[in-house]
Amino acid sequence: MATKPFKTVAPRKKAQAPNGLLDPKQWVKSAPAAFRKLDPRLMWRNPVMLIVEIGAAFTTVLAIVDPGVFAWTITVWLWLTVLFANAAEAIAEGRGKAQADSLRKAKTDTVARRLQVQDHQIDSPDVATVDVPATELHRGDLVLVVAGETIPGDGDVVTGIASVDESAITGESAPVIRESGGDRSAVMGGTKVLSDWIVIRVTAEPGKSFLDRMIALVEGAERRKTPNEIALNILLSAMTLIFLLAVVTMQPVAIFSKDYMVAAPNSAVLNEDGVTGIVLISLLVCLIPTTIGALLSAIGIAGMDRLVQRNVLAMSGRAVEASGDVDTLLLDKTGTITYGNRRASAFLAVPGIAGSHLADAAQLSSLADETPEGRSIVVYAKEGYGLRERDTGELAGAEWIEFTAQTRMSGVDVDGTQIRKGAASSVIDWVRNNDGDPNPRIEDLVDQVSREGGTPLVVAERHEGFPAEVLGVVYLKDVVKEGMAERFARLRAMGIRTVMVTGDNPRTAKAIAAEAGVDDFLAEAKPEDKMALIKREQESGRMVAMTGDGTNDAPALAAADVGVAMNTGTSAAKEAGNMVDLDSDPTKLIEIVAIGKQLLMTRGALTTFSIANDIAKYFAIIPAIFAVIYPGLDALNIMRLASPESAIVSAVIFNALIIIALVPLALKGVAYKPGAASALLRRNLLVYGLGGIITPFIGIKLIDLAVALIPGMA
Repeated sequence: MATKPFKTVAPRKKAQAPNGLLDPKQWVKSAPAAFRKLDPRLMWRNPVMLIVEIGAAFTTVLAIVDPGVFAWTITVWLWLTVLFANAAEAIAEGRGKAQADSLRKAKTDTVARRLQVQDHQIDSPDVATVDVPATELHRGDLVLVVAGETIPGDGDVVTGIASVDESAITGESAPVIRESGGDRSAVMGGTKVLSDWIVIRVTAEPGKSFLDRMIALVEGAERRKTPNEIALNILLSAMTLIFLLAVVTMQPVAIFSKDYMVAAPNSAVLNEDGVTGIVLISLLVCLIPTTIGALLSAIGIAGMDRLVQRNVLAMSGRAVEASGDVDTLLLDKTGTITYGNRRASAFLAVPGIAGSHLADAAQLSSLADETPEGRSIVVYAKEGYGLRERDTGELAGAEWIEFTAQTRMSGVDVDGTQIRKGAASSVIDWVRNNDGDPNPRIEDLVDQVSREGGTPLVVAERHEGFPAEVLGVVYLKDVVKEGMAERFARLRAMGIRTVMVTGDNPRTAKAIAAEAGVDDFLAEAKPEDKMALIKREQESGRMVAMTGDGTNDAPALAAADVGVAMNTGTSAAKEAGNMVDLDSDPTKLIEIVAIGKQLLMTRGALTTFSIANDIAKYFAIIPAIFAVIYPGLDALNIMRLASPESAIVSAVIFNALIIIALVPLALKGVAYKPGAASALLRRNLLVYGLGGIITPFIGIKLIDLAVALIPGMA
């Protein structure tokens, strides 16, 4: 059977965040998009910046009709304000496009080998297939993929086992094992089989694969404003309307005071018709919350992209925001809190038996045991008791007893000695059936291990011509991952309650929960138990997050406010969750929560800064406009700006430049440190509230010193 050549896919490098608008290269890349976004059909999505664009267009007309340095300076900087806002969004989108370009390289013009007989019950790759373009595959088709070939589409392995290179998608160079059945059967189109062969059942229609969805999401094609963004947009629009009404009312006031106009007959600020149109537009632009209006979209996009940088794909901005409000976190025990494989952690010998004797017998009985538990016993005997790790080939004539569900024991018969290792009741019965009398202390040791959340394996032996005897207990422990207690302490500081979900009995679950430092646990959990727990938490007004990888996790992942599915998991789990972790690291949920909180904090901090910043601009422009009419207002000119024209120009320039200055912060996010909400609020008000008031005073004054040097501005 000939194999068609396929393109190889180089490991994908994870996209790196650019250095914001301070990087000249980003200026060049974002400029075309910034100009394209001037289209009013696009600008209407951002009402605040649409008002600025309309104002810029109006001042352009006024500057043409009545040209002057003041008019054209204001006009240019108003257009720059709009372009800077568009560029901020374009920079954020550019990060996603860079990621999408690297993902798109994983898509190749693959030819799939579809089975002519749609039957996955095959035992070799030598079956009849027909070559079809991957784009013609449909849900339910069975496809054969052998070593060296590219998987043509998303699917589940139904036959075989293979090593798969997923670096084109995840950026991780280490291959992974994919096999039929269980929770590691899902494969993605664009990945490559490195060894063996598999038959997959296609689960996605053409153009709707997981890779297609990833590209669309990171490019922003499917991004939608979240409820929080919509609410904030409504607030900003309302504030804009209020300031619009306030600015419009200033003209009648100025006209009413026309008797004083003689004091400034040639002013660019005031004339016989009252306040000039350019000044009114400048005032409106400076007073409405343009800073947050310009950066709001970039903050949301950057939040999703920060997850992409960590190889987490958020299916919506809503999911990212929800993660920032999580109150309860559900985590599977196995593979998340613990390593998932029980390990030998102690040999407990009965009185009269040396520990080294028990270790030697336990190691011998485990040499042929290829399970993680069996290998851990061999290693622990070597490291804890200095026993040389032997090989089964060294024991000539040995008869290896395999574990079965009926006997619940395994072991070895060698040189006239029989050794058995297994469940306590089974091994004790074996001892009694071989003329032995089990040591009464064995039951105490078994109970001790069980109380501590471990799994006891009893070891016994029988020498030829002698009765069998119990040697002791191997303490198998589901080992908690290093640093988990510290991680949960961090979550507790964030105000998040952690719940461990496990199928273990309550006694074992309690012991592991105490060691890991979680707040609560759910033992002997079935899928419906997880669902019930999530509903109880949500009915109490809490936001719930959980992680999972199996089909049995799908209902709970769908019900949770934040459901993180593992990429190694089943298609059902990935479809149910609203995030997918491409690295399949369950503990990454902690990072996801931190990123969500960082997104909310960034939005809140820059909103605070934007509103506070308007206060200083008020002190710059209002005295400049009316001090000529009402000399008493000059007392409010605390910055001592050179002239009304200079004051207005300086405020407009500052209003544009502050957007540039804050873009890196919008993309990177405000640093988040766990703490009480009151402490975070105080820090927000102190740093961004007070900073938003002080910064414009300094910035506008410095710009005024430069603007005053321009003829006609002093």
